[in-house]
Amino acid sequence: MNDRPAILYIDDEEANLLLFRVSFEGERDVLVASTPEEGLRKLDENRARIKAVISDMHMPQMNGVQFIQKAQEKNNDIPYFILSGYAFNDEIDQALRQKTIKKFFTKPFDRKEIEDSLKSTNGS
Repeated sequence: MNDRPAILYIDDEEANLLLFRVSFEGERDVLVASTPEEGLRKLDENRARIKAVISDMHMPQMNGVQFIQKAQEKNNDIPYFILSGYAFNDEIDQALRQKTIKKFFTKPFDRKEIEDSLKSTNGS
């Protein structure tokens, strides 16, 4: 079993998953999931290794904030972030104010901004 720190990225678009993995894999592993359900499963299976979770906001089964709220029921000790191509909205604002998420990133993403946020929240 691999013991390297990992981040989990959830997005329903395969091209975004590939781009994120290629951009961030290096000193950590990047685990990806194409559905919120798969993301929850991977989070459970890799709980000890995952240091941060980044989720797309708009997905078919549930949105990113809903996914994170569900994930936090079992895994509330890691930082969660939203990455979206859509505009900042009231639901994201509320999630930030309630500290459900640490930060909101926009697509196309700024790799350095995400890296800096991961390091400052101990997301490896």
